[in-house]
Amino acid sequence: MEKLTNQILIQKLSTKFGERISIPTEPYGLLTFETGKESITEVLTFLKEDAALQFNYLTDITGIHYPEKELAIGVVYHLHSLRSNVRVRIKVFLPADKPVLPTASNLWKGANWMERETFDFFGIQFEGHPDLRRILNVDEMTVFPMRKEYPLEDPNRVDKKDYFFGR
Repeated sequence: MEKLTNQILIQKLSTKFGERISIPTEPYGLLTFETGKESITEVLTFLKEDAALQFNYLTDITGIHYPEKELAIGVVYHLHSLRSNVRVRIKVFLPADKPVLPTASNLWKGANWMERETFDFFGIQFEGHPDLRRILNVDEMTVFPMRKEYPLEDPNRVDKKDYFFGR
């Protein structure tokens, strides 16, 4: 069996999903691509269960917030094929007013707490999650602290201007 490379992976994904995956890039050799929320479960299942790929290790799920974009909230999945020692990053972007995505906890048990953390800090709802509630912040909290929606604490401090923090 030949060694799994990013080009082989892109070819397999393009053959299977066609236009449902987009913008493949390779920053620092890590294959990164985007898909839609309608396709994410199918893409993750394919990457995990395909005999040649076997991305059986979910390294991380996290969120990102780009307030200037139309689809402002993103969910980023990092997968690792332990068999081939290849990693991949998958991004899904959602509207800020309704960030809802299917859960990955039915594929990887470890996704449970990762999704809870992402919900806690970014407000992303994972449909089908067995216990989606805050994990690190207090239950009474009504905001999502990692969103770039709030000004920094002291507007008069020169070293704490929003543009230094990507806001």
